[in-house]
Amino acid sequence: MTDTTLNLWRQPLGTVPEEVWDRTDLTVLILAETGITELPPTVRRLGRLRTLDLGHNRLTAVPEEIGDLAGLTDFLYLHDNALTGLPAALGRLTALRYLNVGENRIDRLPDSLGELTGLVELRAQHNRLTSLPGSLGGLRALRELWLRGNALTTLPPSFAGLGELRELDLRENALTAVPVALAGLPLLRRLDLRANLITELPYWLAELPALEKLDLRWNDLGPATRALGALAERGCVVLR
Repeated sequence: MTDTTLNLWRQPLGTVPEEVWDRTDLTVLILAETGITELPPTVRRLGRLRTLDLGHNRLTAVPEEIGDLAGLTDFLYLHDNALTGLPAALGRLTALRYLNVGENRIDRLPDSLGELTGLVELRAQHNRLTSLPGSLGGLRALRELWLRGNALTTLPPSFAGLGELRELDLRENALTAVPVALAGLPLLRRLDLRANLITELPYWLAELPALEKLDLRWNDLGPATRALGALAERGCVVLR
């Protein structure tokens, strides 16, 4: 399918021109760094969109009508705005592969998040999350999860269902232990736990079969454990 793109990147718009919503042929719409403060419900008209870039703006909310964009399969960028939450309708974007909601003020992700079954990469870094929805385990296709700079103290048990997860960034959170929900993830290759509150390591870390890099810097860890020795012996890079 041929892309029909409207690129308004860095145009000083403030408000999206009404004629944009008449472009029902669009498959890619880029509105990054345009100064917009609102996304109107008329976004629902762009049913052929595969990519929507709303990053680096001043949005405080996303309308429920975002869920009407059934063709949104490739990318949805909402990062670096002033969002405090996300609509439940987001869960209707079941074919979406990449979602970036980082650098906002979001304190809770919707329960419907787990319905994004096509999602391969989720970025929610630098928000105000203290927990994650239990539905997260429904993201069976997820390969990368970026959660740096939140206030997470644990992960939901359903996390164990993320069998395709390869990369997990948990830097700069409030974890006091390595979440047991990670035990047994078969394809996890890179685990970043820098700058948490972890003091001890479980032995099951050594049993993560695909782990290639474990970053533990800036935690208050005691002497090296059997787990770290076993990981190093098999070639995993351990930074502490």
